[in-house]
Amino acid sequence: MNKFFTGLLIGAVIAFHLGMNFGQGKPILSNPYADEVKSVQKRASKVIESTKETIHQATEPLKK
Repeated sequence: MNKFFTGLLIGAVIAFHLGMNFGQGKPILSNPYADEVKSVQKRASKVIESTKETIHQATEPLKK
């Protein structure tokens, strides 16, 4: 019985991701989160750049 529920859980997880790709019209075995990962990377780089600029502006008076 334990093997049945383990197989059911693993099958549901795999079917969920395959279903997401099918619903979005993407290839079945592609990464369903590729677009989200790219947008998160872009936003993170913007945050890092603005943080660097803010830190630079905050430490500018101390350098003088």
